[in-house]
Amino acid sequence: MKIAVIGTGYVGLVSGTCFAESGNYVTCVDIDAAKVEKMKNGYVPIYEPGLEILFERNTRQGRLHFTTDLAEGIKEAKIIFLALPTPPGEDGSADLSFVLKVAKDLSSIITDYKVIVDKSTVPVGTAEKVKEVLLEKLDHELFDVVSNPEFLREGVAVDDFMKPDRVVVGTSSEKAKKVINALYEPFVRQGNPIIFMDERSAEMTKYAANAYLATRISFMNEIANLCERLGADVDMVRKGIGSDSRIGKRFLFPGVGYGGSCFPKDVQALAKSAQDNRYDFKILKAVMHVNDLQKEILSDKIIRYFDGDLTGKTIGVWGLAFKPNTDDIREAPALTIISRLLHKGAKVKAYDPEAMENVIQIFGDQVEFCTDEYKAIEGVDALAIITEWNVFRTPDFNAMKSIMNAPVIFDGRNVYDVDETKAMGFYYDSIGR
Repeated sequence: MKIAVIGTGYVGLVSGTCFAESGNYVTCVDIDAAKVEKMKNGYVPIYEPGLEILFERNTRQGRLHFTTDLAEGIKEAKIIFLALPTPPGEDGSADLSFVLKVAKDLSSIITDYKVIVDKSTVPVGTAEKVKEVLLEKLDHELFDVVSNPEFLREGVAVDDFMKPDRVVVGTSSEKAKKVINALYEPFVRQGNPIIFMDERSAEMTKYAANAYLATRISFMNEIANLCERLGADVDMVRKGIGSDSRIGKRFLFPGVGYGGSCFPKDVQALAKSAQDNRYDFKILKAVMHVNDLQKEILSDKIIRYFDGDLTGKTIGVWGLAFKPNTDDIREAPALTIISRLLHKGAKVKAYDPEAMENVIQIFGDQVEFCTDEYKAIEGVDALAIITEWNVFRTPDFNAMKSIMNAPVIFDGRNVYDVDETKAMGFYYDSIGR
């Protein structure tokens, strides 16, 4: 099957590459000419485990192409995926300008039947808006608009795409349903469902899923904060409630708040949609408020430890990405934490396996970026662990003590055992323990 993917961000590039891996011919379209040229030359613009291998294989075998020419990209495609950014506006609503602009452009160049798929995370009712734009110049028989939200987790996005828990498809067209079913059938051969529903329900499903997961995270962060005051151990609480089949084990790990491209934006957008429809979504407001406060928890601990004055102190930071196995720093807690430490007069040294180039663009020479985790703690007065990369899980603690000014660790992800770390001579402060 021939497919066009408009937009080559995380969702677009992973989707296009994985569709090509299953034997389809895919053309990815992007307006960034420099980026497209790099991809044509084999450069993968994002870090996502497993993606580079599939990217190289499918470009080499002629199934994955790139262009800046929209007309060229969609000419032979039967399905067109819109994987465009929908950034939050100042009021929290999703900005649909990119999606609707491409829909308008498509309306001038489509000449035969296409299935146009909203892959971006978009508010309820977007499929109808896209259809309205297309109908300004196209006959309704030339297209169908489908909602097909993505449920990819950065860091395991390739596996999520190739072996999805479920595929959600919103369409009222039997013709489009057959096309999309044929496309996804190879990905669900082990029995996971393709769930067909109306377009509005599909759009809501994506927001509801992310909002619920964000709620679990904020709830556990509140439990962790209360555990500290009551002398309980949130790790034990997590195991205790996670073993309940009604609750489950995932998304119960406390920390320094959620970030990334999905949860913050989607929770804001759903809350704004509720507000626009005169519904007071109290839980979502609390989720966002808790998350904002949680991003300050670790820096608060550090500031209190040094009696409110970090002048002349050096803090080492391990981890900058919003989660491991990605270079994505959108809404990353590390940005808030580092900003507060700098504001309080601290010098900051930092290391992340993948995200440093992105953070350099924000802080420049305000932060000393180091080539490995040990250089990031040479001569520091304390270490702050913000992202739980595997490389940080089993360090040489004796080597750490020998190069740090003081053996002080503030762990925002509960990476180490409390008793063992203290027994090795470290002051160790974590979340909810």
